Amino acid sequence: MTAFIHPTTTLNNGVTMPVLGLGVFQVEEGQELVQAVKTAIRQGYRSIDTAAIYGNEASVGQGIREALQEGGLSREDLFVTSKVWNADLGYESTLAAYEASLAKLGLEYLDLYLIHWPVAGKYKEAWRALETLYKEGRVRAIGVSNFQIHHLEDILRDAEVKPMVNQVEFHPRLTQQELLKFCCEQGIQLEAWSPLMQGGLLEDPVLKEIAAKHGVSVAQVILRWDLQQGVVTIPKSTKAHRIAENADLFGFELTAGEMERISGLNKNQRIGPDPDNFDF
Repeated sequence: MTAFIHPTTTLNNGVTMPVLGLGVFQVEEGQELVQAVKTAIRQGYRSIDTAAIYGNEASVGQGIREALQEGGLSREDLFVTSKVWNADLGYESTLAAYEASLAKLGLEYLDLYLIHWPVAGKYKEAWRALETLYKEGRVRAIGVSNFQIHHLEDILRDAEVKPMVNQVEFHPRLTQQELLKFCCEQGIQLEAWSPLMQGGLLEDPVLKEIAAKHGVSVAQVILRWDLQQGVVTIPKSTKAHRIAENADLFGFELTAGEMERISGLNKNQRIGPDPDNFDF
């Protein structure tokens, strides 16, 4: 297998973050996940994204440790993200949740820690906890997930540290262009979860036509569309050939016309909860 070297983007605090990572949502603890993490790192992935609610931090940590040992890499070579769940939002409870995630992962620090959902009345205290962790040097970068523009504006009113990342559902059926523009203006890196719409876009005729023209897969086209908009992307897979294919994004480029056609597929269609109508 060929290992690909992935570019990075620089966050608003100067920390570099890989533009491509491995997502592990809905992958259970166990050897399949351990092997997926190891395969991804062998393929050149340097970013792994998990969350407390996924219930798989222990296997992610095991995969990281084994990959580092087998590949002769150091912890500093990786960018590891986790997220605090809704039940733990609050100042002290968020600090405790961070320690719990570190313990399960078997790590001394995280590169990025996110508030998973904007639970009204709770996320600002959680943000204060993230600021404390950041100021104490316990985490290299902090951010949010599933925040809309009004949530970000609310955080920014009182924040001492500006969020570095906003991870949201983002794919050709949910292009979130206003949110992307706002984040760019604020220097907040947008990151796409479920960039492939959990496989729901793989038979789209427009995407298949563009993929055939470039001799690549539909998944590669979508992920390339992310990157050409400056969006960090974290496709999920446990299959070695898919992990490798998803990493091979740098030998082709979409034209401006192709980018517009893909963006034109937008239907404001979510597969996950709407952050403004989520029953937290």
